[in-house]
Amino acid sequence: MVWHVCSWRDMRPLTRLETTLTSDRYLNILSDHLHSFMSIVHSDGLGQFLQNNATPHASRVATKWLQEHSSDFRHFHWPPKSPEMNIIEDIRDALLHDIEKRSPPPRTPMDLLNSLQDSWCEFPPGYLQTPVESMPCRFASLLRARGDPTRY
Repeated sequence: MVWHVCSWRDMRPLTRLETTLTSDRYLNILSDHLHSFMSIVHSDGLGQFLQNNATPHASRVATKWLQEHSSDFRHFHWPPKSPEMNIIEDIRDALLHDIEKRSPPPRTPMDLLNSLQDSWCEFPPGYLQTPVESMPCRFASLLRARGDPTRY
């Protein structure tokens, strides 16, 4: 399992998770990786952090940490049981597609991690701008569908 953060401007290297993501481990990721990324890439405090509703993401400790750092960046709260509109799903699909095309395919967990890191680093400059800029259309589509499935 890997954790990643990116924005319209920049991508942070993938972070390997040795084991299952728990609330405490996620809290460490937020403080060790997210905070530094947001302070560098969005030093103006206008960055917005979006995550899904995985249990560790919605935990009390993570929510409290995000509230404590609300002056550094904004956190977009994702309502429970809402459709997945996060662009990270598109990025994940692109990574998996690239891994499936590799020959020979990764055979060990370390091979897979290295392949993921390589694919992540090979995204062309500006790759993330298109999915980030698609967010207004994604939300408009979701509103038109009244929460039902959309093409995103």
